Amino acid sequence: MNKQPLLILTLCFILGILFQDHFLWEGITVYSGMLLCLGIVVSLFFYSYFLNKSKPVLLGVLFFGLGIIFHFFNTFSSVAGLAVKEKETVIFNISQKLNTTEKYKRYEGVAMVGKKSFNTILYIPKDAHELDFKHYYKAEAYLTPIKSPKYDFQFDYARYLKRKNIEYQCYLSKSISSAEKRDLSFFDKVRQQRLEILQRIDKTGMSEKAKTFLKGIILADRTEIDAGTVRDFNRSGLIHLLAISGTHIVVIFGMFYFLQIRCMPLRLRKYAVIFSLVFIWLFAGFIGFGNSVLRSCIMLIVYFIYILLQRKTDLLHALGLSAFIILVFDTQQFFDIGFQLSFLAVLGIFWLNEPLLRKFPIQDHYWKKLLFNTITISIAAQLATLPLVLYYFHQFSFISVIANCIIVPFSEVIIVFSFLMTILIAFRIDFTFITVVYDNAILLLLKVIHWFAETDVLFFENIPMNLPEVISVLGVVYLLRSVILDFNFKSFMRLSMSFLAFLIIRTGSNVFENQREEVLFQEFNKNKVFLVKKGNEACFWISERTDRDRVIRYFINPYCSSRRIAHFEIKSFPSSVRKIVFQDQIYEVK
Repeated sequence: MNKQPLLILTLCFILGILFQDHFLWEGITVYSGMLLCLGIVVSLFFYSYFLNKSKPVLLGVLFFGLGIIFHFFNTFSSVAGLAVKEKETVIFNISQKLNTTEKYKRYEGVAMVGKKSFNTILYIPKDAHELDFKHYYKAEAYLTPIKSPKYDFQFDYARYLKRKNIEYQCYLSKSISSAEKRDLSFFDKVRQQRLEILQRIDKTGMSEKAKTFLKGIILADRTEIDAGTVRDFNRSGLIHLLAISGTHIVVIFGMFYFLQIRCMPLRLRKYAVIFSLVFIWLFAGFIGFGNSVLRSCIMLIVYFIYILLQRKTDLLHALGLSAFIILVFDTQQFFDIGFQLSFLAVLGIFWLNEPLLRKFPIQDHYWKKLLFNTITISIAAQLATLPLVLYYFHQFSFISVIANCIIVPFSEVIIVFSFLMTILIAFRIDFTFITVVYDNAILLLLKVIHWFAETDVLFFENIPMNLPEVISVLGVVYLLRSVILDFNFKSFMRLSMSFLAFLIIRTGSNVFENQREEVLFQEFNKNKVFLVKKGNEACFWISERTDRDRVIRYFINPYCSSRRIAHFEIKSFPSSVRKIVFQDQIYEVK
């Protein structure tokens, strides 16, 4: 507590959030907790030997209680009294653009039926005109409540949206009319301005892939990126290049700072850091305060406050403070996968980068520093995030380490070039030569990433991983530092025992799942999927009209990773079939 009070107290706050999310305390219990927290705060102003000794424990209990309280007020209840028909006339406005699918453009917005308003996901036909933030819209809509999946191994989209206070989906017809203009708030004006720049990018002469890449890497808009490109970035481990993260913020901050010290008079250069911080916060607000963006900005400003006050910088203080600030405003952010991976990657870099760097030759040259730091940072971040990546996505590619070592050193150039292109387009400055160069450079980059993604020999999927296994692997990563720094019998045995604990947990989980036998039935758009599981084998029957790729992605792969299936086969059957034979047993298809 004496060394890292902010980080430890933030962890206590997070534990309180998790406790409340699991047990859902309400009413008098929560208000009693508020009184307890108030009592602890008052006790901190008194001095006694007992209070002084128990102060760390009291602070931990206080922040644990604050986590419960804040999450209680941040947990949304169901839309009360909302009685809607399947088909209604709705008036709505958009608040955010979401990823486009094969059939629909998707938006997050607020809809009104009668006098009752509610948050919703809006689906409009893909060929319909683009919506903006300036208008209210009116249309006929089919309203459907978002339901939880039938089986536990499927992604609970309903729960994910419930954390954003969304319980309904609206499927709109093409005949959408503008009802009236809105009185835009400051943030809506910023969103509208960003939307207009995105539309200007669409009107340039670049290829579609280059346009979507530019919108994603600078303006944090990945809604139009095609599925193949997203797959390539995921399989190559370079998805962080598309997501606005600490690298982007630091590069843009450094670029703005560099320009200032070259243009400012000498007497004003001391203010370059302050102006650069102001600019980076304005940029973050313009693209939307995502988790990684907000975390990076807070850490950057805390770091330079230490510098300006001539204090020793502390990464963990900055990390703990940024996490606490984000969660105080919205405790539901903790359950966002991006939030968890972002902070875990920084912790991994802090914990493992320096020990790994010591194993490389002395970095006595700029290119050596760049190369070796790129390698060690990539390895450290991937080792730290690997347990969560396997837990959420159940796939990993060893090619990602090589891809990061080759692509990341050029990321600064790519980000700066993309930022300058965005500025030129925003101010309607057209340099055809620069546009052509940028277009060809990005297409070449995407081809290289695609080549990495197609290296299937190093790609593994359907990797089972449960929460106890995640915790045990994180323990292995934690103990890895001491082995790298000083390889001796004691550190090696600790690491070995931790790895052995992981193997015991994993073996027990495998045995438990292999003892389960299941017969399940699922429908995808009125098409049937039937499966039989025995031991670690499974057989899936899908009707001939079913979208095979969709079934594999959303049903078969999650099932195999959840139930630890070692071998499976997929068979097709006509929709008229009512009985299926598997291992000499007859099963009836419902």
